[in-house]
Amino acid sequence: MTRYAAFLRGVNLGKRTVKSAELVAALEDLGLGNVKTLIASGNALFDARPSKGLQAKLEAGLAEHFGFPIGVVLRSVDELKALVASDPYGGVEESEAAKLHVMLFAEPLPKGPAIKGVKGDFDVARVGEREIHLIAYRKPDGTYVAGGLLDIEKKLPKQLVTSRNWNTILKAIA
Repeated sequence: MTRYAAFLRGVNLGKRTVKSAELVAALEDLGLGNVKTLIASGNALFDARPSKGLQAKLEAGLAEHFGFPIGVVLRSVDELKALVASDPYGGVEESEAAKLHVMLFAEPLPKGPAIKGVKGDFDVARVGEREIHLIAYRKPDGTYVAGGLLDIEKKLPKQLVTSRNWNTILKAIA
């Protein structure tokens, strides 16, 4: 058995509600073991046998259970541990001035497009095979990252992506 983290895209927005207890039940109904939600209902940890069809199985089962499509980006906990160990932010730590985020892609990123930050908004710390690591800077109004992330998504082919605060990744491996 492998321990996985599932990051759900676009849940708890408007009528796309996914409560933690319902998510656990839906994943257990799919035959997954040791299911628990993480931080919010858009993240779950579970045990399953490795399978190329696991993502599709999850998406189909969640759509049937909740009545709307839910994109799922999967990583094994071992993959997340290796990602954290690689220090993608080059020693930068989260603070009030800067928040660390990661864009998680379901498929490998294409080679070629230059992904750059937006001055005063965010820096791109690293572009990996299936992740883009961002350092978002606090603005005078107290917010972080404005529309710059959308610019990144526009430069890449349409594919499933979801973003998380780096603390979510750290909690997933704890």
